[in-house]
Amino acid sequence: MADSSFDIVSKVERQEVDNALNQAGKEISQRYDFKNVGASISWSGEKILMEANSEERVKAILDVFQSKLVKRGISLKALDAGEPQLSGKEYKIFASIEEGISQENAKKVAKIIRDEGPKGVKAQVQGDELRVSSKSRDDLQAVQALLKGQDFDFALQFVNYR
Repeated sequence: MADSSFDIVSKVERQEVDNALNQAGKEISQRYDFKNVGASISWSGEKILMEANSEERVKAILDVFQSKLVKRGISLKALDAGEPQLSGKEYKIFASIEEGISQENAKKVAKIIRDEGPKGVKAQVQGDELRVSSKSRDDLQAVQALLKGQDFDFALQFVNYR
């Protein structure tokens, strides 16, 4: 019988991020506390730009956006938001969406699987994802449970389970 396997990835659905951004923009345009403060949220190339006339307001915009991401099932670990910066009279926050597992993070995950996971489970780094394989599907499910219990500083998803 062939080995069963699954891939560990860190991907974000771009359309869901776009929907969360549009919902946050709509809420910001309608809320009373954002009137006449120049509050806005939009794409700026590959980054997300949040603007307002005070540091508290721009942080509130970030908070609204984060709540919309959570409602859409996107982990906040994928959102990399900078600190508020003063630019002229406006405060700005640039945020980016992190995708892919870096080499050192993939090695950390593979080490956890080797050290704490069931015997006979193999983990191989393949670009920005990790392939986990074993003869036993139960072992693979044990690895998934083990990784879900860990607290990484990046989001993980399990795909291509076969």
